[in-house]
Amino acid sequence: MRTTGDGPEKAGHHGADEEATRVFTRLSTFEPDARDLRDDADHPGDDHARTFRRISGGAEAAAPPEPAPTRTFTRDTLSLPGRDGPPDEPDRLEDPRTLRRPARTRRPRSIGRIVRRTVALLVLTVILLPCATWAWVWYTARQDERPPSDAIVVLGASQYNGRPSPVFEARLRHAAHLYEEGVAPTVVTVGGNQPGDNFTEGGSGARWLVEQGVPADSVIPIGKGSDTLESLELVAQVFEERGWRTAVIVSDPWHSLRSREIAEDFGIEAATSPARSGPAVLERETQLWYITRETASLWHYWIFGESAAVRVDAL
Repeated sequence: MRTTGDGPEKAGHHGADEEATRVFTRLSTFEPDARDLRDDADHPGDDHARTFRRISGGAEAAAPPEPAPTRTFTRDTLSLPGRDGPPDEPDRLEDPRTLRRPARTRRPRSIGRIVRRTVALLVLTVILLPCATWAWVWYTARQDERPPSDAIVVLGASQYNGRPSPVFEARLRHAAHLYEEGVAPTVVTVGGNQPGDNFTEGGSGARWLVEQGVPADSVIPIGKGSDTLESLELVAQVFEERGWRTAVIVSDPWHSLRSREIAEDFGIEAATSPARSGPAVLERETQLWYITRETASLWHYWIFGESAAVRVDAL
């Protein structure tokens, strides 16, 4: 690129207007095979020369154009957790996973609150445990287990001058049915007598079974036992003497759980097969009474280790 005024021509002095004007000429690259098809008369060097004029020092400089009007938008800053700095700064949203809630100051527990909660827990326990035991008595009463065993144990009930009461007879009848099924080769009847009685519950039960066709040598009467605990203790002694371990206990449905618990405490592997007939299972009011009674008797046994001193007529 050449500029007018460069080289030797620069030695001469020109006027102020000429000094402020320079012409730049673009030199085309020479290509041997190229041909210029343009007519210089039609296009007088428009692509080869450009003219630049410098404003003389005395002339006033043109004022710069006014900037276009601008609009300013301000974002209302929110009070975000973890935000520091003045509200003028732009918002910096932090990762929610890194945000932490301010720690709460834990107030010390007062003695009164601890006492109230302890009392409430005890009251709740006192209410729930008997209800759970009541349901357990009801559930066990509905089970009928008949595994092959060493003996069938019939717990005694009232007898009248050698004749079993309706409740006792229902138990004996069920035991005879189990014997016929081959559940066990021996039936043990247990129970003492009341003052003035001439017959025992164990003896009356054994005679009734023999009369119903059970062989006499397959029946073992135990004429003692004033309650469930004492009766099963005597049965455990007979089991130990004969080397027996397993038994199916026959009683009323609601009496099954307590009988099984006591028998197992004496080392007998006990199952229960309650009688489904008789006064103890006929009326709903009677059933509710027996379930409630057995629930109380079972807790009495667990706490004091003895049978409850409660006896119901006709048992």
